[in-house]
Amino acid sequence: MAKFDTLALHAGYNSADHNHSVQVPIYATTAYDLVDTDRADRLFAFSENAPLYSRVTNPTVAVLEERVAALDGGIASLAVASGMSAISIAILNAAEKGTVLTSRYLYGGSADSFLRIYEPLGITIKPTDAIYDTDKLDAEITDDVKAIYFETISNPNAVIADIEKIAEIAHKKGVAVIVDNTFATPYLLQPIKHGADVVIYSATKALSGHGNIIGGIIVDSNKFNWANGRYPQFERKEYTIRDRKTGKNRSFHEAFPHVPFVFRSRLVWLNYFGAALSPFDAYLAIIGIETLSERLKKQTETAVKLVEWFEGNPNVEWVKYPTAKTTTAEQKALFAKYLPKGAGGVFTFGFKGTEAEQNKFLNSLKLLSYHVNVGDAKTLISNTAKTTHSELVADNQALADILPNTLRISTGLEDLDDIIADLEQAFAAAK
Repeated sequence: MAKFDTLALHAGYNSADHNHSVQVPIYATTAYDLVDTDRADRLFAFSENAPLYSRVTNPTVAVLEERVAALDGGIASLAVASGMSAISIAILNAAEKGTVLTSRYLYGGSADSFLRIYEPLGITIKPTDAIYDTDKLDAEITDDVKAIYFETISNPNAVIADIEKIAEIAHKKGVAVIVDNTFATPYLLQPIKHGADVVIYSATKALSGHGNIIGGIIVDSNKFNWANGRYPQFERKEYTIRDRKTGKNRSFHEAFPHVPFVFRSRLVWLNYFGAALSPFDAYLAIIGIETLSERLKKQTETAVKLVEWFEGNPNVEWVKYPTAKTTTAEQKALFAKYLPKGAGGVFTFGFKGTEAEQNKFLNSLKLLSYHVNVGDAKTLISNTAKTTHSELVADNQALADILPNTLRISTGLEDLDDIIADLEQAFAAAK
């Protein structure tokens, strides 16, 4: 099998299928000609794999889906309109009338959506410390639990989860493991190799890497048995996927035995929620992925050096990142196990000073951008408690270890000396 950088450039695309175009074409079309009634029957019976309608399938988007699946070691993936739609579709698809165990270390939008959306739909979201204290996890997996959801590298403090241990415990009880791998991307970590069943990305972030699209990806490992009795939605007979020859209704597990999770996500949730990724955005994501390893390599190296610089800075109270001096031995061991290439470009530090001084520091930065889209090619900074996690009340911020003086940095591709010079002048201006 081809290696990572080769897959990043070539996976999912054969120019012979696209008029020998060297670059992936943008299929700016709503629909596709059915040609004749026999072909229409094959398409609607899913016995012929071809695009029907761009809300559900599009050739440009399909290249992105196949490429990310190949990079992650998955069987198939689904591209959607945003990272949040990827999370929502994955949770809704897995957890019909059940409970999802989750971490308290999550992106603020994810945590807030868990509070607002799922309970009225019959899904219980239960935060638990057992995800990071796995000795307690088995007892948390009751009969109603349908999935365990967490971030492989948490936002924003870069806490690492023990994927293999969590998966081992979950799989003994027939429960799926769904992970958000946005910070790591498949270049730094491939969760499927460690037991994850479904992997989610905000393609908006480091995966595409240039701050010019909104998108999400759901990757299916095809290693989990969705017909184990805990997930009736995959075994329920459906008229819409009936066998056209026999007229018998089929379940998603019968109709798509190799990829039931992705196909149910596509034909139910994407189809009817309509969170379609545009072909132009898919094209931009494909271009971004071509330089994924080069970008992440430099951003990670810059983050490690900046963490060292911050640790010696009198204007800084603390730094949180796997290579930081204060990182626990347990976290350092997980870092060594899962992230030998590094933990990416996102870390946090505590600003030492008043709120007014913190604001002056942020407002004095000239090179670093003050915004929240991490993984960009440009270095950025944000005050987490007032931006990405502002949806959380103070108590929930404290549970998520978001202190009021938390500042989050996402390293870009600028020269390290220029980043440090900008930080130095902003600290001086603030004090």
